[in-house]
Amino acid sequence: MTSWNGLNTAYFTEDKDDHIYNALVRSIVEHQLLPGNKLPEEALAEAFSVSRTGIRRVLQRLAAVQLVTLLPKRGAHVTVPDAEESRSVFTTRKILECANMSEVVAHCQSTHLAAMKKLVNEEKVAHEERNGPAAIRLSAAFHVQLQAISGNKVLTETVSQLTLRSSLAIAAWGAPWQQGCRCHDHDFLLSLLKKRDAVALAEKMAQHFDNIVASLRFENSEGPTPDFAQMFSGIVDRQVQGEEAQ
Repeated sequence: MTSWNGLNTAYFTEDKDDHIYNALVRSIVEHQLLPGNKLPEEALAEAFSVSRTGIRRVLQRLAAVQLVTLLPKRGAHVTVPDAEESRSVFTTRKILECANMSEVVAHCQSTHLAAMKKLVNEEKVAHEERNGPAAIRLSAAFHVQLQAISGNKVLTETVSQLTLRSSLAIAAWGAPWQQGCRCHDHDFLLSLLKKRDAVALAEKMAQHFDNIVASLRFENSEGPTPDFAQMFSGIVDRQVQGEEAQ
């Protein structure tokens, strides 16, 4: 199944309870559920019209990919990455993505450039319309699809997975309207890709990540428990309609 950032990935699957799992992943990485938000089993079970056992299975899966933290006798909450972890996520991305730029340039075709331009334009519109979820999704997609040009599937999948944790870090420590990356940076990166300047592209990408980390405000924060019934009402309605149609 295609993930929120445009790559086929194991984070989004099609097993039992996956409509719940996928909805929670999307809500977390698109900042509808924020780091520190509590995820009470009873409230989620009611919101999705399922048993607490089903919710518990989903929360365990989310914990396995480090999007949720489970604490004995205290329940679950959206993971709050600390400052060191957040910096490490972006440092790791900088190392991987910058090192792969020569391969990206070597394999880049006109069709790739057209697809990347489309992403950048859509990201600009999302920022102009202050569409937070779309801006986050398209920002991640830019990086994932850029690396995918190289043909290195392992590296691309790793970057895709790291975009989820990057989103958590920005949600935890970013400014109120910091949705993904600065889109004008992506526009400039694309211009360097068109020039096939791998050295300048790697340098600008490194600066891009340094700017993101510099913009984060490493202070403590804690959020309230969201209204799950309202947040996921559309998901449940679509699931019920799908079951009735079968």
